[in-house]
Amino acid sequence: MKTNEVFALVDCNNFYVSCERIFNPKLNGRAVIVLSNNDGCVVARSNEAKQLGIKMGVAAFEIAGLLKKHNVIAMSSNYTLYADMSGRVMEVLSDFTPEMEVYSIDEAFLNLAGPEQSRRAGINRPLGDYARQIRQTVKKWTGMPVSIGIGKTKTLAKIANHLAKKTEGVLDLTSAANIGEVLAQVPVEKVWGVGIRTTIKLKRAGIETALDLSRADAGWIKNCFGIVGVRTVYELQGVCCYQLENNPPAQKSIIVSRMFGEPVTDVERLKEAAATYVARAGERLREQKLAAGAMSVFVNTSRFIKNSYFNSHTIEFAVSTNDTTELIRAADLCVEKLYRQNCEFKKCGVILVGLVPEGRIQRGLFGKDEREKSGRLMRAIDAINAKVSTPVRFAAEGIGQPWQAKFKRRSKRYTTRWDELPEAV
Repeated sequence: MKTNEVFALVDCNNFYVSCERIFNPKLNGRAVIVLSNNDGCVVARSNEAKQLGIKMGVAAFEIAGLLKKHNVIAMSSNYTLYADMSGRVMEVLSDFTPEMEVYSIDEAFLNLAGPEQSRRAGINRPLGDYARQIRQTVKKWTGMPVSIGIGKTKTLAKIANHLAKKTEGVLDLTSAANIGEVLAQVPVEKVWGVGIRTTIKLKRAGIETALDLSRADAGWIKNCFGIVGVRTVYELQGVCCYQLENNPPAQKSIIVSRMFGEPVTDVERLKEAAATYVARAGERLREQKLAAGAMSVFVNTSRFIKNSYFNSHTIEFAVSTNDTTELIRAADLCVEKLYRQNCEFKKCGVILVGLVPEGRIQRGLFGKDEREKSGRLMRAIDAINAKVSTPVRFAAEGIGQPWQAKFKRRSKRYTTRWDELPEAV
């Protein structure tokens, strides 16, 4: 545990909505929501939409009247745009410190302690001023509004960020005259790592705020919530228990799944969907230089119908692989095991597990040449797809794909497609 660390949490404000507004300024000041696949549920809201009482995760059809009454603009998810904008923001942030942890698509922890960080910030320069420079630079270079919270621990930086969103966008808790008064304003359920069940137990014990939790008896906390709970208490006291994860732990599985745009009843269509998801999973395997030891395919109908159906099937590979052709053949066999006539399937997905570095694949004595040849083919396909807007597909993925998720209100992919670049009017 350390006491001399300084962390900044940079969080993009209403990230998905902000991405849309950067390329469509007409959305500024309007109530805007972003919907999930098939335009099903609300996954992002502007501040104006929040003020109307629109909740995260609510189904769009349930609030159709509210959307119409207040002229709320509903957008389809544009994950290609969001991922690219996230990369641009993270690239800007990396210029301000050599130590950074990308925590999520719209959040990153920065380490502001140490000689190199001090040199970049300027000796004896207030951290709040440096954070404001970071905020202004991100806004200037990417258009993205961010909030920055600074604390001696990750947990305190999280709290500072939460409060910064309600003020001028920057809050430095390392210089707070009375941090206790600040923690007293934060409900205990807003503390990083405190979930619903933990909140219920804490409130039953009279612990209502972050300040109460910081003063809780460590022994009682350990008995009730284990060592993780004790670390949270120490973090609130300013003792660092969580360092930056500059090298995130290796991924244990890769999952690709989607809701269908329309029900699938034909086995061949179901095979097409599984092959498409497997192809995406294979790309991610090779991108991370991994290979899979086993694969599960799952399918399900709507859970709201009578005799709903969910099932999965797993195949283990004799030799770990990241060859899409092998993965597709296995997925095809899985679908044949899972398919049921007269079922209207609403979703399909693939899960790759038993992941190992591709350099550790145990090659057999037989088929070595074939594997090397298929490896060259996969690399060639990946190289082509990285350069073109219309990717090379495997025949098993089908043509047309009427089952694909619907994005009827999706904006253009302004930053990744030449034919969808922004136009100056």
